[in-house]
Amino acid sequence: MNKLIAILIFFVFASSYSQETKPQLSITIDDPNTESSGNMTWLEKDDAILEALKKYDLQAALFISGKRINSAEGNILLSRWSEAGHMLCNHSFSHSYYHSQKQTLESYQNDFMKCDSIINKFTGFTKLFRFPFLKEGNTTEKRDGFRKFLSDNGYRQGYATIDASDWYIDKRIIDTLKSTPGIDITPFKEYFISHIYSRAMYYDSLAVQLTGRHIKHTLLLHHNFINASFLGELLIHFKKNGWELINASDAFKDEVFTKEPDILPAGESIIWALAKETGKYESLLRYPGEDSEYEEIPLNNFLKTYYK
Repeated sequence: MNKLIAILIFFVFASSYSQETKPQLSITIDDPNTESSGNMTWLEKDDAILEALKKYDLQAALFISGKRINSAEGNILLSRWSEAGHMLCNHSFSHSYYHSQKQTLESYQNDFMKCDSIINKFTGFTKLFRFPFLKEGNTTEKRDGFRKFLSDNGYRQGYATIDASDWYIDKRIIDTLKSTPGIDITPFKEYFISHIYSRAMYYDSLAVQLTGRHIKHTLLLHHNFINASFLGELLIHFKKNGWELINASDAFKDEVFTKEPDILPAGESIIWALAKETGKYESLLRYPGEDSEYEEIPLNNFLKTYYK
């Protein structure tokens, strides 16, 4: 009951503030790749995502895991995004889990530089780094050591303020299309848009509680079939609900992206991490911040109302 009361107070406060100002949203896209997905070739998928961004004159930040684009086709993909004016940012080469005992500070630094060597030749190259899985170090040595390494190399962190599980919904829609080709995927679209928007409202409300204002948000999405299919409609939904769409380069100028929360394990959305650091929002936080385990049952129940 106490947790429910805290959540209600939290959203009442945030919603009263939100009526006075307009929340702002930018798009960041992780893990560009040259794999076909659903009924799309990689090029069709890439075209669709780029076109959705172009329609709203939006510059996105593309966080690149080197192993996924280390090919001739990958070079074409990066050229397309760079020439379209988007930011090309580092997401490591191997997309390894930094909190694993197998990963040392040195091994992670080497992997980082391997990706840097691939992307630094493009005009859109931008010195922002996003940790795979949003895991920034499970020891003080790994956390602080990598923060210093980034600074020494002129990089800043490419935090996500709004995390979500688009990747899980994408996996489910791909599995469904494989088992039932030609099935109507409208239910997945509706759940996807509802899920992303609800997580955006949660993180924006939490940000207002923490900072007293609407920050400039960076939404974490992926270079996948579901975004190729529905990114445009997702952007429409945000605009219809009063959000302003902004460029990623503008969003990353917000003061919140200079913060380095003193928590262990480090990571998650920067808003989640800042809330965790205060020790005041435990009733509103879960760990990890986002994962498939939170979406499996709600998605199953939602789909049951359509597929009988």
